[in-house]
Amino acid sequence: MKVLGLHHVSIICSNYVRSKAFYTEVLPFRIVAETYRAERDSYKLDLAIPGGPQIELFSFPDPPIRINRPEARGLRHIAFLVNDLEEQIADLKGNGIAIETIRIDEFSDKRFTFFADPDGLPIELYEVR
Repeated sequence: MKVLGLHHVSIICSNYVRSKAFYTEVLPFRIVAETYRAERDSYKLDLAIPGGPQIELFSFPDPPIRINRPEARGLRHIAFLVNDLEEQIADLKGNGIAIETIRIDEFSDKRFTFFADPDGLPIELYEVR
């Protein structure tokens, strides 16, 4: 998987071990720091993304499904820039990840698709070529 860029994003997951494996093995983001915060019974995993931005992966005991609070799971979606959509789709499928049909952005004529992380968070791949 070749990601070209993303701004800082924070994600709260329901299963830290499963999500850590997804974001470091399926999406090969490098671990910058991993911190356990005993007072919150919470992990914070900082993951480097090419280009400088990071993902902060948080765990909390029994986080509620996304409602409208900052301590709830998820967000709308993350979009990663890629050069070759087919290559990235093949890599993801090789890891057993289901991919939606490729779509065309009606405004830019660029191709994109979606897949999901272990908590069902939509992740978009947006082709820049």
